[in-house]
Amino acid sequence: MGISRFLAFAIYAHCLSFTWSFSFQNPASTAGGLVCVEENVERDVYSMMEWAFNACGVQKADGFQLTSNDGQDYEVYTEQDMPEGSPILFVPNEVIFASYKAVEEFGQILVEAENNGPLSPSQRPLFRVFVKILVEYEKGQSSPWYPWLNSTPRLYNTGAAMTNACFECLPPYAAQLALADRQNFINFQQTINLVAGSNLISQETLSNVKVLKWAYSVAVTRSTEWNGERLIAPMADMFNHGTETEAEISYDETGNCYVYASKNVPAGSPLRISLGDPTDPSKLFATYGFLDESSPTVFCKAVHLENEMEELGYKKSDLLFSKETGEISMKVYDVQLYAILQENDPDLAEEFFQAVMSSDEATKSQFHQQYWQYTKEALEEHVDGLLFDLEELSAKAMSYDTNTHPRVPVILQHNEFVKETFWKVKQNLLRSVL
Repeated sequence: MGISRFLAFAIYAHCLSFTWSFSFQNPASTAGGLVCVEENVERDVYSMMEWAFNACGVQKADGFQLTSNDGQDYEVYTEQDMPEGSPILFVPNEVIFASYKAVEEFGQILVEAENNGPLSPSQRPLFRVFVKILVEYEKGQSSPWYPWLNSTPRLYNTGAAMTNACFECLPPYAAQLALADRQNFINFQQTINLVAGSNLISQETLSNVKVLKWAYSVAVTRSTEWNGERLIAPMADMFNHGTETEAEISYDETGNCYVYASKNVPAGSPLRISLGDPTDPSKLFATYGFLDESSPTVFCKAVHLENEMEELGYKKSDLLFSKETGEISMKVYDVQLYAILQENDPDLAEEFFQAVMSSDEATKSQFHQQYWQYTKEALEEHVDGLLFDLEELSAKAMSYDTNTHPRVPVILQHNEFVKETFWKVKQNLLRSVL
């Protein structure tokens, strides 16, 4: 899909003169003009649209529409047919938050904090966007990005936003992912505090955990990765995730953002992008705070067999249960049998390992036939154990007051999704003969 398809958008954008001057008085602001980050504040998306399209050079195709049923969750859809490859949205580089721009803007203060903090190299691009969000937040209504900041969600269901009570209601794999997200936030919090004493961010903001969590959640859920950098293109961040996608985001060599139709899209259809692996809805849940119930599969949740997975060279996306049928991928059987053999006969385990490594399907089949009953029993124990745990975890979640634990509904939704899939797997195992 060549960038030339966006030539009309690009020519228009390069002719624009960017003059960012705003004077917003909005009930979602604090007394000092800062964005209010309280979880019950309604998003001001329509002021952001006016800002983007009228002041910033953002261009949209005819038919592009934003809609919401509750003022909190928004969806992009098209009112007109969109042929494959046609432009949907253009966002000029000047409007985009980018990790490389943050390094240029904040320089040595930012680099020293990253070098002395607990961030891994892979976390640094996202951290830089997080810092830029905080800097613009502190400018209040004088920030050129104020309308966009004020349009962002305040309530998040991500791991970083969860409480200990939330983690106690999640099955092991989802809890592991959610806790990892919270640890990432803690790393960001510790690193940003290393700029204390500089003029970059005030101590008041550095000590405000609500603001830090909001900025972190915005950075995580609204940015995309491109060539090792993290970028947020205002308005392009309004596209939702889909297992089946209708749109793709791209950037050109000068940093402009383009969104185009990835297939023929009929009028009335949503316009969605991919935010991650559709076979792993628990990871999307922990990272973005939503459950993709259209996911065709789920990871088998065998976190107790992660070492065996790695040894066989398998990824979690290989070890799947079908949501619709309860079908079990063959690699789930491989990992389970390998674990059984390792525990009972290391020599046989090594022979099976070599068969997997050499793609010797005949030998693998012989092993599975011979030890089928043991593999089946181990899988049944795993499935039954998780089903039992899910009942208890959901019962605990239902005992919470949603006024004080607003993430309970999505946690229950996640647990029910996993439970329904595992019930189908259980019935599949009861019927199965290898």
